[in-house]
Amino acid sequence: MKILHTSDWHLGQRFLFNDREEEHQRALDWLADTIREQEVEVLVVAGDVFDINNPPNYARTMYYRFLTSLLGSCCRHIVIVGGNHDSPSMLNAPRELLRLLNIHVVGAASEDPVDEIIELEDAKGKLELVVAAVPFLRDRDLRFSQSGEGSYERLQKVREGMAEHYRRVGEMMEPYRKNKIPLLATGHLYASGAMASGKQDNIYAGDVENIEADQFPDVFHYIALGHIHRPQLIDGQQHIRYSGSLIPLSFSETKDDKSVFILYFQKDQLMEVETVMVPVFRRLKSISGTLQEVKESLRRFSEKGDRDLTPWVEVIVQTDRLIPRLDLTLRDFTRDMDLRLLKIKIERSGELLKKQQAELVNLSDLEDVESVFKKKCLRFGSPPEQMDDLLDAFRELKSNLDGKR
Repeated sequence: MKILHTSDWHLGQRFLFNDREEEHQRALDWLADTIREQEVEVLVVAGDVFDINNPPNYARTMYYRFLTSLLGSCCRHIVIVGGNHDSPSMLNAPRELLRLLNIHVVGAASEDPVDEIIELEDAKGKLELVVAAVPFLRDRDLRFSQSGEGSYERLQKVREGMAEHYRRVGEMMEPYRKNKIPLLATGHLYASGAMASGKQDNIYAGDVENIEADQFPDVFHYIALGHIHRPQLIDGQQHIRYSGSLIPLSFSETKDDKSVFILYFQKDQLMEVETVMVPVFRRLKSISGTLQEVKESLRRFSEKGDRDLTPWVEVIVQTDRLIPRLDLTLRDFTRDMDLRLLKIKIERSGELLKKQQAELVNLSDLEDVESVFKKKCLRFGSPPEQMDDLLDAFRELKSNLDGKR
């Protein structure tokens, strides 16, 4: 059996106010072609299908068009779980209809983890695979906040709740061992030892290690993880992996190779995990140095040519002096080059300036209004466990305002 593991599509993402529809469409077309060419039988998507709770219509259309393009293909089953960027209600809305097409969606955890156990059958009705489709576990799914509770106690309860959730689904999977078929689990979380490409929205405020590798029950033959955008093993274990994002999602990911994993099973034995590289449809490039060094790097980069989509570039100019009209100077310099400057920053040296930069929040680094809103909430003392509810209210208000414009 061949199973493809992918995650973190973030359809509908606006990157510094630029949409990425064409890149995402090409990536999904490539993914569908790869599934057919490699004769993949099961597709597993480990969260963050969309970038925001209320994605644009083109992103939803792209998602459903991709799913229907696989109907009648070698891919008999699709399993999709919600991530921290996804709206559980939006993902779950068509789940009963999609189930008739062998597309199984678990947008959010339910009170009974048995709802996350998905049995997949072959064309003759014989059980061939079982997936514990664990979605992003929200704070409210794991614990109840208590008055006067400190941050350390709260985080410990989150960790304990997550480990307990996997222990319970692991127990429910035990009876399937006798079938000698692959038993998989999904997760959208931050596992201990994972290395992110750069700053990412963390799942639980202040916590960078939500679960240890040895806390996943040993009943699972493979654990398909999402949330970290860099593909990697966890704790050196071949069967616990992040597939990474489908395309680079920030300038911190410019050096990452994007990929998906294809799992080869013989009965319940994981024989091989093949890494299939995703083509680069649009280069994201970060260039830093003095103004002269930046200009030379921009010139060399533009001369490489043979690109699919116009590259997007971030420039960081290192200087201790004021450079008048720097933005206009660089944009004029690159006017006829095969690239587009999206971000221009100045990096100053000196202990005082470093301290000031550490204390100040650069709004351009936050990239979206939700990041600004979260910073404001935390600054004014909003409890981290209320962040999901605050964000839901903020998104509803923003959606209503956008609809009136």
